[in-house]
Amino acid sequence: MGAPFLITIAIMALLSSLAIASDPSPLQDFCVAINDPKTAVFVNGKICKDPKVVNANDFFFQGLNIPRNTANRQGSNVTAVNVNNLAGLNTLGVSLARLDFAPYGLNPPHTHPRATEVLFVLEGTLNVGFVTSNPPNNMKNQLFTKTLNPGDVFVFPEGLIHFQFNVAKTNAVAFAGFGSQNPGVITIANAVFGSDPLISADVLAKAFQVDKKVIDLLEAQFLK
Repeated sequence: MGAPFLITIAIMALLSSLAIASDPSPLQDFCVAINDPKTAVFVNGKICKDPKVVNANDFFFQGLNIPRNTANRQGSNVTAVNVNNLAGLNTLGVSLARLDFAPYGLNPPHTHPRATEVLFVLEGTLNVGFVTSNPPNNMKNQLFTKTLNPGDVFVFPEGLIHFQFNVAKTNAVAFAGFGSQNPGVITIANAVFGSDPLISADVLAKAFQVDKKVIDLLEAQFLK
């Protein structure tokens, strides 16, 4: 086995390792570099508690059996259990949520930028779905949708816009699992029409191909 062959194998091995290497996925929206460590924050998780003082309560959360108030404009309520209220989830890569729906309540189109979601319906009937990312060649985004009943499970891929809508005259309850300790959530309408400061009405009118008066009305609605 000659030296050139061994060199070729070594180079291929190096390129292979580089091809699969990547930075860890961030657990926050952004992280601006800073030179002063005294004003820095911990990235990709929270600072760890001394193992000597960890106790069972650090891994415990109670109350997901309690129905939440759905008396709001959307008729839904999401109770998240993530690293912010269950410290033991730090670095474990999972979290969950309870979703309560009034009759015809909606969890409006939104995304989780850092996690895939698995939804399990406990009570009621939900129409759910997600939309694919922009396809090539000016093809249309595809909608995958399904009507779920108690015991049904549906998966929403990471980062894709999705929704859950109660299509029945009775309340509905579902539970969701996420592949991140802090999946994040971006509610599309709130982000587009209710940001601070507001996105220019000229930008939105051109993007949605509507009159600026329509954008003004939508932004006023979300500022209430």
